Amino acid sequence: MLVLTACATNPVTGRRELALVSQDQEIQMGQQGAQEVVASIGLVDDPELQRYVERIGMALAKRSERPDLPWSFRVVDDPSPNAFALPGGPIFVTRGLLSLMQNEAELASVLGHEIGHVTARHSVRQISRQQAAQLGLVFGAILSPQVAQYGELLGQGLQLAFLKYGRDDEREADAVGFRYAYAQGYDVREFDDVFEQLRRVGESAGGGSPVPSWLSTHPDPGERVQTTRARVAALGDTIRRDLRSGEAEFVRVVDGLVYGEDPRQGYVEGGRFLHPQLRFQFALPQGWRVQNTPQAVIAATPQGDAVMQLTLAQGSPEDAARQFLSQQGIQPGQAQRTTINGLSAVASYFAAQTQQQVVEGLATFVAYNGATYQFVAFGPRGRYAAADGTVRASVGSFAPLTDAAALARQPDRLRLVRLSQATTPAQLARSAGNVAPAELLALINQAQSTTSTIPAGATAKTVVRGAR
Repeated sequence: MLVLTACATNPVTGRRELALVSQDQEIQMGQQGAQEVVASIGLVDDPELQRYVERIGMALAKRSERPDLPWSFRVVDDPSPNAFALPGGPIFVTRGLLSLMQNEAELASVLGHEIGHVTARHSVRQISRQQAAQLGLVFGAILSPQVAQYGELLGQGLQLAFLKYGRDDEREADAVGFRYAYAQGYDVREFDDVFEQLRRVGESAGGGSPVPSWLSTHPDPGERVQTTRARVAALGDTIRRDLRSGEAEFVRVVDGLVYGEDPRQGYVEGGRFLHPQLRFQFALPQGWRVQNTPQAVIAATPQGDAVMQLTLAQGSPEDAARQFLSQQGIQPGQAQRTTINGLSAVASYFAAQTQQQVVEGLATFVAYNGATYQFVAFGPRGRYAAADGTVRASVGSFAPLTDAAALARQPDRLRLVRLSQATTPAQLARSAGNVAPAELLALINQAQSTTSTIPAGATAKTVVRGAR
């Protein structure tokens, strides 16, 4: 009965549909999720770029069916090409996706699509369906407005960000975004270029990033290219004459944008993890997969039977060890003071009961440069022991980073140039300072091949190394 009466009118379609989440709850979930996204991924440190994207997104959102939501539009510091929306208004686009675009109209197509997910309450629909399938959560959701009621259902902010929408939701978001952008005067004939770019990128993007590639969170772009072209064709002679692509300002704000992984936030080289900003290094276990985020460095065996995570901890190594080992459910071993490459440290084995099984592992806390670094390695009981020697060797290699070249390492950046003559990506690859291969330059310049011609007067992208 509760499910049957918990219906609301969809602001976009006007249809009545299941909605076990109120607008206040939707906003609260989105705001908490946005905080987790910023903490786990981080934002691009470029106020001008952030203001630019915010201005474009707000202009679209304020003309939508839900203009009064607490909208926000931010660029996250991740090389994977993607964009995502949280319930209630927070919208994110990655710098990796911006690097594939050529103008403001293409950006408006993506932001309009994500706005469409929010205005049509697609995430609310997904959450409501999950709640209806888990009736134990339904009563808490209806009776309490607190986000904590959704903890087990939603998990972390990234899980909330990448809720899987159905194909009908994606098609609806495309149609709504097209309408929003067209109403703002953007040249909708540019929209198919975005989907075509994402089709070309395919599954190769992402890697160790916490953000998946577009193709793992959205349907195949091939259909969307054709649908977009059909929408443009349907406008026929009625298409607006004042449509704009907005290339000039877009080119200006993305010129100098970091391209690919940012080594200042840590990078892998020669089997070691090096962090120039925090000035530390350690050897990675051979063959383990690595993921680096602003909050943690995580390494795991290919089979997933042992995991090691490096984070920052509070207080001295002794304080941090005491706090970790005193957590409920932790069975501590005997903590021992030691030194690692001259750095004060505390280490202890431990066991812990999870919902699925008992795990065991080693926790190590190292004092360095005014901070305490926490290594926690663990695996299922009876299986972790095989990885313990590898873990101890990796932790024991933690040391200050003093190599001048590593400390001075700079990220690759986009450099945009106005072409005085027709040029191919193969020719761009030989230009002064460029470090990208011709195939990559063809991709980011939306050229079909390395020998395709980019016309004179066009703005072309190259990739250079060094400070902005």
